[in-house]
Amino acid sequence: MKNLLKGQTISLVACGLILSSTMAFGADTIDAAFKEGKASGSLALYGAKYDLKDGVTDSGYGNGNATVAFETGSFYGLSAKAEFKGNLKLGEVENNDYDSNFANHSLMTEAYIKYAMEGFAISAGRQAIDLEWLGDYNESVVAAITAVPDTTIVLGFANRQAESGIDVSEDFSDINGNKGAYVADIKYTGLQSVEFNPYAYTAPDVADWYGLKTTFTTDYVGGLVHYTASNEDVVNTDDGSMLALELNTTVADLTAAVGYIKTDKDGGIGSMAVAGDNYVPFDSGNAIYLQDARNVYGSLGYTIVGVELGALYGVTTYGSADYKEKELNLTAGYFITESLGTSILFANIDGDEADATDATTDQNYVLANVEYTF
Repeated sequence: MKNLLKGQTISLVACGLILSSTMAFGADTIDAAFKEGKASGSLALYGAKYDLKDGVTDSGYGNGNATVAFETGSFYGLSAKAEFKGNLKLGEVENNDYDSNFANHSLMTEAYIKYAMEGFAISAGRQAIDLEWLGDYNESVVAAITAVPDTTIVLGFANRQAESGIDVSEDFSDINGNKGAYVADIKYTGLQSVEFNPYAYTAPDVADWYGLKTTFTTDYVGGLVHYTASNEDVVNTDDGSMLALELNTTVADLTAAVGYIKTDKDGGIGSMAVAGDNYVPFDSGNAIYLQDARNVYGSLGYTIVGVELGALYGVTTYGSADYKEKELNLTAGYFITESLGTSILFANIDGDEADATDATTDQNYVLANVEYTF
């Protein structure tokens, strides 16, 4: 489940490394670095209930989640962080509903060492990454360079990955058969109201892909143009591509957006999601990355008496037969205190009965959580 209380953020890696550089050389002894460290974490309750159509058995489960993390202060530019997540089964509708989402009940999601100095930082180990085509928790080496004015350069390599949160927890597994994936991601903000984000990825013996995401913001109107394409290495595998366009606006407490996403007619997005993806705007979006997919969507958001309401609706036409999947997401989120929040999501997915591949299943579902952070 997406974190419904979380807004748009820059890369977790770049953010963490950049901020840490301001604390470089903070402590003069290792003991002082630990004493100046910071503990953080969360406690959460989560529930999911799926009402599946077409004779498919309904499913659902409940989960209790606890996260505990500790990050040391800086000792001559060096620091370290460890994070653990634990999950407790609270019930399920059908046998194995819970186990199909939780491969483990506890996981060390982060364990890394970091070195930071003015304009440069590097970290190695298990860490959270939030880039266009590389996400979740990764065993990786990542460098962030900010020495160039108005520019953030992120260079990285990841070879194992796991997704872990209040709704799912995977064991770490190899990316690309342990050959991993390499990334170079650049963000330039030297022009007023415009950000350019060119990037390049390579997964050895699988594919190389390149892209450019351009976003602009004004007082009332914003938008993005994003294009990416892959060069596939595997014989008889079609190259992939994706074009995404969006216009959005904010007026007082009201937000609105319209967008369009299109994939390659023959190759879809190719192998670009081999190390993860972060672009599907829907909670499910089952058909958006398929061959010849064309998605049109619109969203509205409104905040009233502290309650954040959202509605997102889209239609994805895909395949040579122009099958259609329709998805509606309705969300509500509320912070009871600065540290305690709750959110709920209702989704309706209407698949195409003519699609014999079962790329999508008709269903309604509700996801809800309460989370306390410290």
